[in-house]
Amino acid sequence: MKATLQNKTALITGAASGIGEACARLLAEYGCRVAVADIDIDRARNVAAGIAGHAVEMDVASDASVETAVDWVEDNVGPVDILVTSAGVIQRPLPVSDLPLEDWDRVVHIDQRGTYVTCRDVGLRMARRGSGSIINIASVAGMRSMPLHAYAPAKAAVISMSECLASEWGRSGVRVNTVSPGYTRTPALQGAIDRGERDVSSLENNSAVGRLVDPSEIAAAVAFLASGLASGITGVNLPVDLGWLTAGSWNTYGGVGK
Repeated sequence: MKATLQNKTALITGAASGIGEACARLLAEYGCRVAVADIDIDRARNVAAGIAGHAVEMDVASDASVETAVDWVEDNVGPVDILVTSAGVIQRPLPVSDLPLEDWDRVVHIDQRGTYVTCRDVGLRMARRGSGSIINIASVAGMRSMPLHAYAPAKAAVISMSECLASEWGRSGVRVNTVSPGYTRTPALQGAIDRGERDVSSLENNSAVGRLVDPSEIAAAVAFLASGLASGITGVNLPVDLGWLTAGSWNTYGGVGK
């Protein structure tokens, strides 16, 4: 896997922290030229400095910002071989009656539309060149019902969108896949736990393994899908959730095995 990633140019959005940062670090370790893209340019520069990467400011909520950032990466780092779309926001678990529409709009605009715009701007260039790998970060929230009336549908849309783009660009040499993390100990999730918006014991106990996912485990799946070892894989959604999807129904019978 490592050999097939050497000297590839990887653009990673939301790469200043959490899953995006873990992906940036692992792909750099495997020999990629990494563009660390994030709305927080100071933190992006700190990450880039630690991996000999390149920091670029990108706000996926702005079409102009995405286009400018992609232009800069292609001109200064190299034509993008690998795109990882990790930029996103989470939401408070609220009933429809209490969820402000502006919150709904923000989540969908960033998590769904921002992912699409980034895929479009990079994927069209990949298709013209005849090669590329896109890995979109969705969530197991997009695969189940939960009280996240903006976030869950937006992530479901990312999964569906990736399938559509895989068929759109497959014969142009571009593979498009999705990784759906389970509950992952990122700064965003930790902040929600600290604010009392998530119960860490419940999150851990509802997985088959009994703990939270580490960002490095998401990065490992991303690196595999980006590599030549996954050359025959496109249009898939790969959950990395420690068995959260399989374990939930066991609660009806007292929980998973000990």
